[in-house]
Amino acid sequence: MSRRALPPASARSVAICHWLAIATLVALIALGVAWELWLAPLRPGGSLLALKVLPLLLPLFGILRGRRYTYQWAPMLAFAYFVEGVMRGYAESGIGSACGWSQALIASAFIASAAYYARDAHRLPAARVAASPGRN
Repeated sequence: MSRRALPPASARSVAICHWLAIATLVALIALGVAWELWLAPLRPGGSLLALKVLPLLLPLFGILRGRRYTYQWAPMLAFAYFVEGVMRGYAESGIGSACGWSQALIASAFIASAAYYARDAHRLPAARVAASPGRN
């Protein structure tokens, strides 16, 4: 069985996915904090559920630096936020539901952009030249 060759990655599309992943990760963090403290907290005055965004800080610096390994595991973490967004989108009403669906949408955008970056960033010619052995 032969493997189908992927088309060459364009530097522009990889850069767009890099910046989209950064923007959506930061938006996911901001939405999580705003949702639980001001927009629709579970308890009046805010709740400690705002701490749910702390795991999203783990991949933040790797995503900012464009580390491929971080781009490989961070979408699995974001999938939990997608699931929470869908569940709370269905379960809550009003602004809570809107926040849930927004979180699911942002998490989906992060998962897609990070997966594309992880797949294509290493196929750029500049990346191959920098990673080739014997070059300093």
